[in-house]
Amino acid sequence: MITTHSAEETRALGAKLAAQLRRGDVVLLRGDLGAGKSEFARGVARGLGIQGPVPSPSFTILNMYDEGRIPLYHFDWYRIHDPDEIGEMGFEEQIGGDGVALIEWSEQAPDYVPDRALEISIHTVDESTREITVEPLGGFPFGEEMLL
Repeated sequence: MITTHSAEETRALGAKLAAQLRRGDVVLLRGDLGAGKSEFARGVARGLGIQGPVPSPSFTILNMYDEGRIPLYHFDWYRIHDPDEIGEMGFEEQIGGDGVALIEWSEQAPDYVPDRALEISIHTVDESTREITVEPLGGFPFGEEMLL
C-alpha cells in the first residue's frame, strides 16, 4: 500500500506510473466519489506529456488526448446505466488499442474490461490522505513496484 498526503502527491504517483505505461495498457481506477481517481488520471496525463486541462469525463464518458508520448483515453463510466452503451458508442476500440486506457468506474460495464489490466484502488483516509493499492490482473507485467 502506498500513502499520499495531498492531491499533488497523488498526481505525482500517476506521473510515475505513466513513465512505464505502453500502448495497449489498461488501468482501472477504483474508489469512492472524491477519492482522487481524476487526480491520479491528471498525473498520468502529465507523465505522458499532455499539457492542457484534464477534466473528469463524467458527462462525456471519454476524453481523448493524443498530444502526449502515446494517446490517452480517459473513461468515466459512472453514468453508464446499460453496459452495452460502451459497445454502442464504439468505445471498445480504444480499450487495449494504440494508447493507454484509464477507466474510472469500470465496475459499471465489467464485460468491456479486458482480463489484462492494472487495478489502482484509492481509499480516502481523511481530507488529504489517500491509501493506494496496486493489483496487476491477468498477467499485467507490473504491480506496486511501478510506483515505488
